[in-house]
Amino acid sequence: DATHARCSLQLLCRPEFCLVRCSVMTMVSTAGSLCFSNKVILAPMVRLGTLPMRLLALDYGADIVYCEELIDFKMAQCVRVENELLETVDFVAPDERVMFRTCKREKERVVFQMVVGTADPQRALTVAKLVERDVAAVDVNMGCPKEYSTKGGMGSALLSDPEKIEAILSTLVKGISKPVTCKIRILPTIEDTVNLVKRIEKTGVAAIAVHGRMKEERPQHPVHCDFIRAVAQSVSIPVIANGGSSEIVKTFEDIKTFQVASGSSSVMLARVAMWNPSVFRQQGALSLEHAVRYDNNPFNTKYCLCQMLRDRIDEGFGMKDFYREIKAQLESRKASLQVNGDQPAEPEEVDDVIVMPVRFERREYPPQISPKMFLLEWSRKEKLDQPVYETEQRSQDRCFQSTVSVAEKKYRSTLWEKSKKFAEQAAALVCLRTLKLPEGRIGEEQSDLVNKRKRDDNRSAADGSESTMRKRRISETSIEEEVTRGTKVVNGVCGPTTRSL
Repeated sequence: DATHARCSLQLLCRPEFCLVRCSVMTMVSTAGSLCFSNKVILAPMVRLGTLPMRLLALDYGADIVYCEELIDFKMAQCVRVENELLETVDFVAPDERVMFRTCKREKERVVFQMVVGTADPQRALTVAKLVERDVAAVDVNMGCPKEYSTKGGMGSALLSDPEKIEAILSTLVKGISKPVTCKIRILPTIEDTVNLVKRIEKTGVAAIAVHGRMKEERPQHPVHCDFIRAVAQSVSIPVIANGGSSEIVKTFEDIKTFQVASGSSSVMLARVAMWNPSVFRQQGALSLEHAVRYDNNPFNTKYCLCQMLRDRIDEGFGMKDFYREIKAQLESRKASLQVNGDQPAEPEEVDDVIVMPVRFERREYPPQISPKMFLLEWSRKEKLDQPVYETEQRSQDRCFQSTVSVAEKKYRSTLWEKSKKFAEQAAALVCLRTLKLPEGRIGEEQSDLVNKRKRDDNRSAADGSESTMRKRRISETSIEEEVTRGTKVVNGVCGPTTRSL
């Protein structure tokens, strides 16, 4: 009978059963909706979650695929177009760009994910209704920590506003016929995370994906499987574990390991699938014909291929031996230069400006730490006026170069940067290195500023205090505002702090 069938399906969906891809698990539920239990899922990824990548993941064995996160405001302006040439359904913006493309092949297994700008439930519903007949489910991203999401009140910015979360999800659940899910990041404590997920469950969502890192954490930080397990044990809806790429999941066999470690119903893969889509397939690789078949943007195709090849890109061009030969030559020359006493470039004074060939590399610094902050902190301690930055833009390639004035001296990098922010950071680096001051680089001896940030992080993680996090945000904002106020206006041609050459 119906009750017996329902109980049998629930038993099969329990986490302790292995991940299977049999017909029972790919069936829809009695309500005609997608089942999210015991699934291996392609996570939403900006620029990567396009139709060819989604189809490739399905070919390799993914059960469900998420599209890249799309902003509701842009999607609300789109028109649905049936593309007879490609046999796809396209959602086309007023400027004729295809914002979202799908096809019949993935219709029963693709989840449309959006970020809700300004947390507007009605606009989210408008977008969901626009796409619902062409997708299997609709998801709301509440976990993206990137600035372009959070500054508009989207992504992980919603985690601190459960009332808005409830309003958005409840509106979607009541307003469309397809399942609604959401994706979050964990909060500073297990208790807060579980309480939030319980509130989300009450809205009627079909499943919830939990990225096992806080919004302040990045891929290099360990994934918190204990948080995901606590969530899975506290709710009755399927919990999808996310965040195990590289640290836990490197091969197909590791997927089950992550599922067991997190106690989740299903597993969602992002970076490891980006690097190696065959992680979904035990038997190995398949071809990459979908990009051609569905007329994918060539720049996006190149980007995806580069992400897959990573440090093996030389093999794709048949240059493996040449690469190894050149690499060996460079390593040999580097060793020779070091033996012969080759030293890093020293600062020199040119036209009353101290210059060095310095480039700012963001990956070499911890989150929330930068040379500009170190220079500002040092200026405060020395009771000096705050640093003043002048930025110039070169017209032929639109690159930037900054000069910073500190204690009546000027410092500048001889290297031009692609952004004004990086140019200012490079100028700050020249000053710090000339004065032989710490700059906050990863692996550098801990400074007062870095230690203060770590103490704030530990305090926030220990007590989950919203007030502590608020003070931290206010502190960071005030520092950034001071740095900005200390930037000298040159002439405003390319912005208030920039001049053109």
